[in-house]
Amino acid sequence: MLRHCSRRMSSRLLLPRLLTRFHQSSAASTALDTSSNTVNNNNQPPFDCILIANRGEIVQRVIRSCDSLGVDTVAVYSTADAQAPYVNMATNSVCIGAPPASESYLMTETILQAARDTGAQAIHPGFGFLSENATFAQDVIDANLVWLGPSPRAVELMGDKLTSKKLALEAGVNCIPGHGDPIQSLEQALSIINDASNDLHYPVLLKAAAGGGGKGMRTCYNDQELREAYGIAKAESLQFFKDDRLLLEQYVEEPHHIEFQVLCSENDFCIFPERECSIQRRNQKVIEESPSVFLQPSTRAAMAVQVEQLCRNVSYTSAGTVEFLVDKHQQFYFLEMNTRLQVEHPVSEAITGVDLVKGMLWVGAGWGVPEEFKRLKEIQLARGEPVLPHSGHAIEARIYAEDPLRGFLPSTGPLSMYSEPSTMRNTAESYVRVDTGVIAGQNISPFYDPMLSKVVYKAPTRKEAIAGLCQALDEYVIQGVQHNTKLVQSVLRHPVFQQGITPTSFLPTHYPDGFHGVELNKDEQLEYVAAVAVIEKMRRKMMQRPPLAGANDATTVIVKIGGLFGTPFRVELSESNAIVTPLSDEGQATSTTVRLDSRFPSYCETEKHLAHVSINGKNRTAQVLGEDATGEMYIQMFGADKNVLVQSVREHELSQHMHVPVALDTSDLIMSPMPGTLISYAVQAGDHVEAGQELCIVEAMKMQNIIRSPKTGKIALCKADVGSSLKRDEVILEFDKEVK
Repeated sequence: MLRHCSRRMSSRLLLPRLLTRFHQSSAASTALDTSSNTVNNNNQPPFDCILIANRGEIVQRVIRSCDSLGVDTVAVYSTADAQAPYVNMATNSVCIGAPPASESYLMTETILQAARDTGAQAIHPGFGFLSENATFAQDVIDANLVWLGPSPRAVELMGDKLTSKKLALEAGVNCIPGHGDPIQSLEQALSIINDASNDLHYPVLLKAAAGGGGKGMRTCYNDQELREAYGIAKAESLQFFKDDRLLLEQYVEEPHHIEFQVLCSENDFCIFPERECSIQRRNQKVIEESPSVFLQPSTRAAMAVQVEQLCRNVSYTSAGTVEFLVDKHQQFYFLEMNTRLQVEHPVSEAITGVDLVKGMLWVGAGWGVPEEFKRLKEIQLARGEPVLPHSGHAIEARIYAEDPLRGFLPSTGPLSMYSEPSTMRNTAESYVRVDTGVIAGQNISPFYDPMLSKVVYKAPTRKEAIAGLCQALDEYVIQGVQHNTKLVQSVLRHPVFQQGITPTSFLPTHYPDGFHGVELNKDEQLEYVAAVAVIEKMRRKMMQRPPLAGANDATTVIVKIGGLFGTPFRVELSESNAIVTPLSDEGQATSTTVRLDSRFPSYCETEKHLAHVSINGKNRTAQVLGEDATGEMYIQMFGADKNVLVQSVREHELSQHMHVPVALDTSDLIMSPMPGTLISYAVQAGDHVEAGQELCIVEAMKMQNIIRSPKTGKIALCKADVGSSLKRDEVILEFDKEVK
């Protein structure tokens, strides 16, 4: 039964736990410090109750600010999200429909009715779904509710990529060259590209006129890629934005993706320090940081001026982000303006110490920007700086339920293990923040965006922020679905990334054949082996297990990376050292001493599946993710997850006489790389195909994925039906075995 919003004790009892999940350290709470202006002069919060028209992580994020301000909240949810944590975090919650977004989160009238039924006074759209839908924004206002975002006019003008580009040019903002109108057909796009008198040439960017976030966007380097991308981009654009118009622009190669957060009222224009968002896959951001180490001060100043000009030109109010591409010569081009709160807004909050959600509520209530924003603006003007004053460095990783080892394909299923990084070491200067929308046991469905959470680390310097985020990810346990934390770890530890050389081409440049797992350098491998030996010793003692079979010397063990038939190392353990010797170097092995600091004893957090070992003067964290009946463990450290086996010397000697099992031959099978729906076939039984040729399209989490032939051959059988649901590794097609 629905109730009007009220200050219910049951909801308030959740508050300490919710705030703990967000920050845990009062010293770190400066990123959401609302104490200076939680109410207006009448001692009232900006609203009694708001509805959040979204799902997952962003709903929890908005609820946290509302709780601190004394504002009740209403959550809406589909039947697929009935057990999601945000549903119970809100003061009230309303089921609005079936799992598909078109039957729930995009049902505008249902959402408006939920607001009426619960007595909500305003609607916060979050990001995605209806957040940049001008019609919905106007419907909210027409329903006598407050729209917590920019005006419908601004949403409409800036949400349309073609119109926003024209407005940007009028405001004196640099823009990317491109065709001036939406593309009417594939034939027209090909004609424009191949017209010698046209300035456009390959590579080009085909993108949704009404969208963003990498949806409906494809980079094309030739006619064939344009032909393949056109239909998919058009379908995604219609599915995500209910608008299938496409634009054609020049693709700027190796740029940096730089954006500026803004919070505006009628009289105030707060321009935040830039965010560097260039580590991307499929035009979707993976790592964001602020400030950028690439941007020169003169470029920053020029860009900030144009950002304010654009905001003034469209009378922009509320939170928003102006995005640019900046080439290696520091030439910059307007990309788009997102008329909503961005996914990566926490990094801007971290280095300025303000709460952007609070700012949106203040502006929506007609109070202007909060006092803490005004104070920052005054300091900025007094110093003559182009952006708000800030301190330190913040870096964020988006954690997606997708498999980077399989081309970032989505992963679904229940979270069998889920434990977030510790915040016990947080201080005002250095802290980890996790914005999440999931809990252990929750089912990750195929209906929505695959993002699980965002992990942010703020520190005095970029080097410290990177190290802090690496440590946080070492402690972040996620099992049950595939995820991208290992890729993020690899990027963060990459020497080129640490130098700040991070164009949008970073991933294809440094992982040209895709991501194949974290490669440990020699020192990391030795530390990993030593840690495994220490962990096995701790577990044997904790579980009161007998010594290893045939062990004459309990201090010497063999650690095999990769399991029973993996790479062996001899480890001689003492209280202060681990002497590690590779056994696969054919008599040329060199022993290395790894220091174990007895002042900081190793220990296990079994409930979190973590083990902590002090190695070579540094505290290392490993995830102990499982152990089978043979004693083979699954341990992750430095982002490298491996099956490991610890044996006695005698066990190792005997195992040398065992034969390696023969792997199953699946070379004649095309299997689904993820759970999804078979959309279409491009071939049929009997067809001869070439390597790289399109075979079929599988849709998962609303993204269409082309499955290509790995070899030249003849199709023997199309096993799956178009429209059928596919399991991961389910066979779709079979090759003729006689043709290799």
